[in-house]
Amino acid sequence: MASQDWIDKDFYTVLGVSKDASQADIKKAYRKLARKYHPDQNPGDAAAEKKFKDITEANSVLSDPEERKQYDAIRAMGSGARFTAGGPGGASNAGGAGFEDLFGGLFNGGGGRRSYSTSGGGGFEDLFAQFGGQGGNSRFGGGFGGGQGGFGGGQGGFGGYQAPPAKGEDIHTTTTIPLRSAYNGTTVKLRRGNGQSTTVRVPKGVKDGQRLKIAGKGHSGPGGHGDLFVTVKVKEHPFFTREGQDVHVDIPVTAAEAGLGTTVQVPTLDEGHVTVRVPAGTSSGHRMRVKGKGFTSGSTTGNMIVTVQIQLPADLDDAAQDALRAFARATEGFDPRGSLNEEAAV
Repeated sequence: MASQDWIDKDFYTVLGVSKDASQADIKKAYRKLARKYHPDQNPGDAAAEKKFKDITEANSVLSDPEERKQYDAIRAMGSGARFTAGGPGGASNAGGAGFEDLFGGLFNGGGGRRSYSTSGGGGFEDLFAQFGGQGGNSRFGGGFGGGQGGFGGGQGGFGGYQAPPAKGEDIHTTTTIPLRSAYNGTTVKLRRGNGQSTTVRVPKGVKDGQRLKIAGKGHSGPGGHGDLFVTVKVKEHPFFTREGQDVHVDIPVTAAEAGLGTTVQVPTLDEGHVTVRVPAGTSSGHRMRVKGKGFTSGSTTGNMIVTVQIQLPADLDDAAQDALRAFARATEGFDPRGSLNEEAAV
């Protein structure tokens, strides 16, 4: 890119960010625009292709802290002036303020105009060598004439700057797995539109809505492949319910079991069972914890929470009804609703 281009082009405006934007803000803005104007998303659209090149060019400069610093310095020095190649007495494009005027105060003591030649000794290379040592490796990107990093041309210079090739577009998709697969971990095979398939490992403990990134499995591009992002949806289960890292289950017991106490076999997500003791006098809604039988994520493992639910037969025969009446007479001093009014009045 020529020095004049850096004066003329406002990369911050191209990306829609402020001049004091952080590197993270610049990266976020570039990715959003790149997705919108990528040629794969706008086939045959010359305007979108031009926009994509502009934002890629802007990002390549602003995402590099050193290039951004040089860009800001050049824009600050060149504000309101034009760089011209005019020789002695040559006119500029901005009120007569030519290249010599812009730098005259730096190298000529502020007095008079001085012309710098690019041929022979004492050219631009010598003039700027003091800023970065020999060989044109100055803070301004190298010598003016050519080669690496120069104003006049070559790779990385102001005259021949080329943005790095863009990576391919990212792919975003969704997969749905059973709750038990989320508990144990699994693999899923995703098929792309071109017939190719990608196997994705889903880690144990994955949560509903969690997004997985598989690097390098997106669309191909001049700068390499994009990434694949998979959002995992977890199906509801008729028996197990997940809350955070814990798994919750409801266990039905009879009135006699709840009153007298019992032990029950409770299924677990690892397809086994645990024995849970229901204490005598247990009411519906009573919770018991089975440690370490919840979901594992990283180094953290949750628990299984077992909730007791007393269940009665829908149809009671005469003998069962007589037994309940006898039970009611035996416990007539017990009023489970005795404190309701006090609790409600708080």
